[in-house]
Amino acid sequence: MSNGNDSRDAASSLDLSDEELAKLSKQTSALVIDYFNRISELAVFPDTSAGATIRRLGSELPLEGDSVERILNDCRAIFDFSRHNGHPRFFGYVASPATAPGAFADLMASSLNANVTSWRSTPAATEVEQLVVRWLGNMVGFSDNASGFLTSGGSLANLNALLIAQRGHAKADVGRSGLWNISKPQTIYVSDQVHMSIAKAADILGFGRDQVRVVPSDKRFRMNLDALRKQIAHDAQKGAQPFCVVGSAGTVNTGAVDELDKIAAIAKQFNLWFHIDGAYGALAATDENKRALFKGIDQANSLSLDAHKWLYTPIDAGCLLLRDLNAASKVFSANEADYIKIHEQTDQESFAFWDYGVELSRRFRALKIWLTLRYFGTRKISRAITEDLALAVYLSEQINKSNDFELLAPVELSICCFRYLPKEYRRSKSVADSKQLDEINSRVMHAVQRGGEAYLSNATVDGRFALRICITNFRTTRADIDQTLGVIRNAARELGHE
Repeated sequence: MSNGNDSRDAASSLDLSDEELAKLSKQTSALVIDYFNRISELAVFPDTSAGATIRRLGSELPLEGDSVERILNDCRAIFDFSRHNGHPRFFGYVASPATAPGAFADLMASSLNANVTSWRSTPAATEVEQLVVRWLGNMVGFSDNASGFLTSGGSLANLNALLIAQRGHAKADVGRSGLWNISKPQTIYVSDQVHMSIAKAADILGFGRDQVRVVPSDKRFRMNLDALRKQIAHDAQKGAQPFCVVGSAGTVNTGAVDELDKIAAIAKQFNLWFHIDGAYGALAATDENKRALFKGIDQANSLSLDAHKWLYTPIDAGCLLLRDLNAASKVFSANEADYIKIHEQTDQESFAFWDYGVELSRRFRALKIWLTLRYFGTRKISRAITEDLALAVYLSEQINKSNDFELLAPVELSICCFRYLPKEYRRSKSVADSKQLDEINSRVMHAVQRGGEAYLSNATVDGRFALRICITNFRTTRADIDQTLGVIRNAARELGHE
């Protein structure tokens, strides 16, 4: 392979010969293909302990290059010492498996190595990202002509949204004068089920705990609308400046979806920015049977969602959808450095992502979403999501049929929260709260996680420790659900809790 510069000393060039490149490509592809073929046969969590990986790989800084064979052999070890989120019985957190098209798209994106800062920097990647954002908005019912941008994930999308909302409602020029120059304290309204990234974003933006109003949830873990309305009115009367309410389109604890249309009406009544955190659940709106659950999603000012949570694309692939892109440009477009000033003439060619969000350096995240949607089509992906939803219902049915499990929350999307009941707790399906029962389930969960046959996480539901299964995996079957319940029972038995 020639790099077009014959004067370059070969000893300092990092270009590979055609033969070397072919060898690396062939062996790397073989490793990836083998992994996809055997992922269901692996232990979900490896039989390992802290430090084992580095002991296997070595820690010395390499001064000279190594052979492809030895390097890829060590890559296999990295695979072996990893937790496998794509395993059909991985139910912890919200992490869908990557598809092969998405994984290979990441290879192509990394090969191009585009820094997607503006149209000038990378015309094709910029236009593909704008297209993908529009597709995502259309898929979830937010807008047929959505605008916005891709992020590392829901946390950064939520941070951008709150910043845009806050600056848009501040009467002072906060960007220049600082939050302390706002005469009235600004307040944000969230449910007690909201994702931790919202509180973290508020903290980063300088809001104190007393400015983040936590509204209680109802029996279905949705935001209590009467409490929301009363809190906003009370704060406004006391001289505060309410500016934003955050609804959830699928909480990460139980999968609850707030009454988005009613929150939208309250936001409109009080002139608040309405942001929806749909990082986990918004893509469930692609299932026609669930679409009504998301009524009002099209009335939000902004919506976060993660393609890597339920669109089966590799991490990182978050997104912030915006009703009005100009609201973001008012926040970010000032004070550009000379070296990044745009001198193009048309609106499209002068477009720059740094005018709308926090990031400057940005990966070509859109390619893996674009390729995944092109390869499978939205109908097939929607069917996979629908099956995930059906499996969560099936799991809840098996729990309700049993005498050794108790369902702790309604199954609204693909999350099921329940707990194991030892013999002494099985007299009633409505068991009193018990710290001992919480501890038993905590030990059972840890035993299941480290056992390698299945992986589940936990949640706190009405003050009770819950085993939590989240299904966002196109490989999972009913047999996997049945096997996982058996694994939990076996773990409890081995711990002496039959």
